[in-house]
Amino acid sequence: MSCPAGNVLGMTDAHEVVAAYWAAAEARDWPAFGALLADDVLYRGPQTREQVRGREAYLRFNVEGFAYDWHLTVQRIVGEGQHAASWIEFTGPEGAQPGLCFFELAGDGRIARITDFWPDPYDLPASRAHLVERY
Repeated sequence: MSCPAGNVLGMTDAHEVVAAYWAAAEARDWPAFGALLADDVLYRGPQTREQVRGREAYLRFNVEGFAYDWHLTVQRIVGEGQHAASWIEFTGPEGAQPGLCFFELAGDGRIARITDFWPDPYDLPASRAHLVERY
């Protein structure tokens, strides 16, 4: 499926938009990053109950809120039509952390909603240790 014909980004689906979003973030190309966002983008982080509304506020959140050396690697993006999910590996001062990020696009192909989950690792329960292989 592709986004409606009025897509101002020239990208054909959510997968492509999300790949461009992560590439711009890793490159710290904030103008390109911002161009992918709807004016009224809504970001939510359910674990910390953070919410950021609007392109300018979300740009500030990313630039000022993560003002340290970090990198990300996209493990997988799955998208169709106006929805996509990504699994990334975020590496910062405290090490690597996986992230699961869900995206919804507006009719013009820009990102309208982002929901991020950043699960913390935990120890393998002893009751399952004999059933699995660790990596």
